[in-house]
Amino acid sequence: MLTLAAVLGALALALAWPVPVALARAAWPSRAPAVALALWEAIALAGGLSMIGCLLALGAAPAPSLPMALAELAPALASGPIPAGYGVLHIASLTLAAAVAVLLMLNLALTAVRAERERRRQHQLVDLLSDPLPGDPRTRVLAHPVPLAYCVPGFRTATVLTDGLVRALEPDELDAVIAHERTHLEQLHQLVRLAFRAWHSAIPWFPIANRAERAVITLTEMLADDGARRAVGSPALARAIERVGDAGESGAYPDAPASAASDAAMLTARMTRLGGGDTVDASLPRSARVAVLSAAAALIAVPVLAYAAMLGIVPR
Repeated sequence: MLTLAAVLGALALALAWPVPVALARAAWPSRAPAVALALWEAIALAGGLSMIGCLLALGAAPAPSLPMALAELAPALASGPIPAGYGVLHIASLTLAAAVAVLLMLNLALTAVRAERERRRQHQLVDLLSDPLPGDPRTRVLAHPVPLAYCVPGFRTATVLTDGLVRALEPDELDAVIAHERTHLEQLHQLVRLAFRAWHSAIPWFPIANRAERAVITLTEMLADDGARRAVGSPALARAIERVGDAGESGAYPDAPASAASDAAMLTARMTRLGGGDTVDASLPRSARVAVLSAAAALIAVPVLAYAAMLGIVPR
């Protein structure tokens, strides 16, 4: 058990700081945003599992397996002394593991509930205040002078534009903006962002949580750009962004963290891709993509196998 605790602890530390910092500073994610997004998801999942697993393994160290440790300690919680071999460190580790797991799950549930309430409110306002775009009933237009576009996810989706945006853009530029927002909806980016938003709100003092959420937001924006580029082409999307800036970020996901510096950096990265620095065709070589995806799978496999060993499913 102590060996499992050491392995999971080392992995948790690596995924808490050096690995995400290196990934956030790397240049290749803009060439393969989908692959980079998968790696971020693996880092977050493996990091959480490793942190909790390390505490569980440390707390269950005196027993051959985690179920046996819990079976030995359960009676002591009600009426008896702590069994021989267990101490304050073991009890504290198991308690902290349970507390962290409950915190993360409850925060995810609360974030999802808040997001659902916001989506319902947005849909009600859109239905009340907007009209269908002529020739495209799936897109709604709000009577507002500020150029803005955003998407409202959920079981019933909506792509929302303001008439200020419609007047500001040429037809092909408007098509590019609509394709961008619909790519967000089709690829379910709201679910990925929600998970990282919940992680960040659960541990707001942890700098990597904020870094990870901003990186995920940038990658989903790049993926939406790629959807628009395939539908309309890069020039039209680049001109639309130049005319109105990033019209969709704040509207689509109002709970996303934002700052002038981070938004400017994201906009610069997107415009670099659209300007030819990175194109859809200039993706990572197949071997590199396979290597990154294999690393992501391995990150998740390590804590999963460790949990299986703690439960006695596989031999240690």
